[in-house]
Amino acid sequence: MRISDEQVQKILQMGGVSLFESETGFETSPKDTDQELIKQLTTEILAMPDREAAIMELKARIEAGEYKPSGEEIADAMIRRHIADRMR
Repeated sequence: MRISDEQVQKILQMGGVSLFESETGFETSPKDTDQELIKQLTTEILAMPDREAAIMELKARIEAGEYKPSGEEIADAMIRRHIADRMR
């Protein structure tokens, strides 16, 4: 799953943060050097198609038997979802 628009807005309100993995999980670290990357990623995320459109496209692919995610894709989605959940 992609990070929701609501979660992106929350990050923007916080002034942008970066995450790094530590022994206790993911932690935030505001770094001045990350601001340009945060702006770029935010722009790209907000330009993504609406969630409803993505869901409808995915549903059609599943029904047509064309959606076969790899284990790597599933793991990646799980990790991104975990990161997004920790930011709430």
